[in-house]
Amino acid sequence: MRRTLAPLLALLLIAGIGFAIYDSMSEQMTLRERVSITGLIGSEKEAFFADPRVQKALEENGLIVKVEKAGSRQIATAYDLKKYDFAFPAGQPAADKILQAVGKRSTDTPFFTPMVIASWRPIATILEANGVVRERDGVYYWFDLDRYFEWTQRETRWKDLKDNAAYPVNKSVLIRSTDVRKSNSAAMYLALMSYIANGQRIIASRDEMDAALPRLAPLFLRQGYTEYSSEGPFENYLAMGMGSSPLVMIYESQFIHEALKEPSAIRPEMVLLYPEPGLFTRHVLVGLSEQGARLGQVLSNDEALRRLAIEHGFRTSDAASFQAQARQRHLAVPAELIQVIDPPSYEILEGMIQAIEQLMN
Repeated sequence: MRRTLAPLLALLLIAGIGFAIYDSMSEQMTLRERVSITGLIGSEKEAFFADPRVQKALEENGLIVKVEKAGSRQIATAYDLKKYDFAFPAGQPAADKILQAVGKRSTDTPFFTPMVIASWRPIATILEANGVVRERDGVYYWFDLDRYFEWTQRETRWKDLKDNAAYPVNKSVLIRSTDVRKSNSAAMYLALMSYIANGQRIIASRDEMDAALPRLAPLFLRQGYTEYSSEGPFENYLAMGMGSSPLVMIYESQFIHEALKEPSAIRPEMVLLYPEPGLFTRHVLVGLSEQGARLGQVLSNDEALRRLAIEHGFRTSDAASFQAQARQRHLAVPAELIQVIDPPSYEILEGMIQAIEQLMN
């Protein structure tokens, strides 16, 4: 019996050693097949790329991705893009600015998000009493940009509004944004308000731009200090409350991601106001190398990564999964936005930003 078992055990031992060697070699080959790439991203995507599940899914697609965050509008102007494999700003105009700097490149838009206004239920109640918002489903509101723009031109103050017992302060009714010179979210706010200032038409000429600018610039000049990144105003909104941040222009994805990540962070009195008309921010990945372009395709087509993008608050081509995720966490958000505009051309938007920048200096 022992004579029979000894050769069998020896064979098993040899087979085990052989499998271990094969498995080790296979793992090493797999690691060698993975490619490390580096890119610049807008801060609103930092949490997505830091998610270990995202990193694992990318590695399964052969990509080890390292990122540096920057203001979306700074990416094309403040960095040597030759050192990077991809640029992933927020907003088509920011992507166009990058493409103007680097020439024709592969682009992909894996996800998108609407611009919204983070606010508070007492503020929404005041604005509803004064005809600026309409409540929907008890959670989110439509925000009338036309009426709001009229208030900004008259420099209406909160204390001037009726039924304002919850916020009787002497501050102007003004949406807070990021620095329009550096950040896409502020540029999208400018795009929205330029449409209103131009009689609900997208500004399409220099003459229209020059006519609208005197009424648009104060929206940014009167804010005082603004931060370059979209995460700053949103963090202040979460931490400092209604007194400091009654109205803040943010990406919808920031609010939803926070609610999905830590439900207690979004308190019942926090609400979203959806501008009418609305505007989507498209997250456009510009491939600066072959592997950078491959990342854009992977993010767009890999089912696991699309699911994770939704968990981080972004909308994708899978609208049903986005709504299911929101319902699961009792977040009532509109399934679609009907009154949606496009931003003006890159040249027009850049011209408006440069004009406001000159007034700031």
